[in-house]
Amino acid sequence: MALERLPGFRDFYPEPLPHTDVWSADARQFIFHQWRTVARRYGFREYDGPPLEPLELFTTKSGDEIVGQLYNFTDKGDRQIALRPEMTPTLARLAAAHERHYKKPIKWFAIPQLFRYERQQKGRLREHFQFNADILGETDPAADAELIALLIDTLRSFGLTEQDFLIRLSSRNAWHDFYERGTQSAERGAEKEYEFFQAIDKLERTAPEESDKKLAALGFSLKQVNEFIESGRPTAELDTILQNLGARGLRSFVKVDYKVIRGLAYYTGVVFEAFDAKGEFRAIAGGGRYDNLVKLISGGKVNLPALGFGMGDVVLLELLKARGLLPKFDTHADVFVLIEDEALRAPSLKLVQDLRMGGLTVEYAMTPTKPDKQFKRAQELKAGFTARLESDAYVRIRNLKTRTEVVAGFADVANHLK
Repeated sequence: MALERLPGFRDFYPEPLPHTDVWSADARQFIFHQWRTVARRYGFREYDGPPLEPLELFTTKSGDEIVGQLYNFTDKGDRQIALRPEMTPTLARLAAAHERHYKKPIKWFAIPQLFRYERQQKGRLREHFQFNADILGETDPAADAELIALLIDTLRSFGLTEQDFLIRLSSRNAWHDFYERGTQSAERGAEKEYEFFQAIDKLERTAPEESDKKLAALGFSLKQVNEFIESGRPTAELDTILQNLGARGLRSFVKVDYKVIRGLAYYTGVVFEAFDAKGEFRAIAGGGRYDNLVKLISGGKVNLPALGFGMGDVVLLELLKARGLLPKFDTHADVFVLIEDEALRAPSLKLVQDLRMGGLTVEYAMTPTKPDKQFKRAQELKAGFTARLESDAYVRIRNLKTRTEVVAGFADVANHLK
């Protein structure tokens, strides 16, 4: 019986793909390259952490209920550990340990592989790669605008336009004020407020009657909530962010939408999500401000404001495929070294090595092979040139596109190829 991969996990193959049930390693590297390029353009530095963390790191942030969503176990040292389901707790741990070593604001990004034991559905697997970008040590809304601009430009780097995606901008502070205005003082409390936030977060996925019932139990009506959402009036904080983005020419990518509240309890201020304009997919990215997390993870020793977002590769790849924005991933070699005379194999290998050291992609036949088969292989690899030693000192170079040939000295081959 053939062994198969685990449910919810992926195999990544080089293109061309052998089957529709596997994923493209070339597309994954293309996405990683774009993520890194734009993040570095914004001055973000890359960090990473271990894929295994103490289970307590995640329960401290999210409570014991998260355990049901994790790959967790007791290791051989009798420690309770888990595969990381998200990167933010690791970032908070790293920042709490050594934030004094870095000037503020700290602007970091990572591309971790994350794991969650949950039901598979479209756009959501049991593992995925994610682009995380965070700013620590800055409370001004300018940091929120900077992060949202990074998100917009990252999506634009793939060829997506304002016709393809929209950033929905909201504020936990605005919802907190709404909650405080509409709740009797005796009924207030963090737990009740979180229940209210959860009900708002699920509005688009829950039947109106059910939402109205949940809200009524908390002292609100669905009508009140919908009126607040429909008003869409930006708070002073959100207005500052919109003006900042407007100055960059990015205002058209953003809309105030109070339906967005982000279900995670640790968000404290501005929150946002990126969606495809046609509404065909899950959220492309999401994030917000979490000013209390570093303090929580450090046991109160370090108080560092922070904000960030995450963008998974699964939904992004689906969107890029749907919009025809993935490049064609072709295998090609710069040059194929033909070895027609086995007596010249040793100097031919020296030529292969020299050309590779010069930065070229070079292929050759590793074992004695007929000349016509070698040439066919060069064509299969879409080589730009063939190079064949005629002696220890001279090499015949053929341009496979123009069919022109030139004979060059051994030491001068690279110059002709470049």
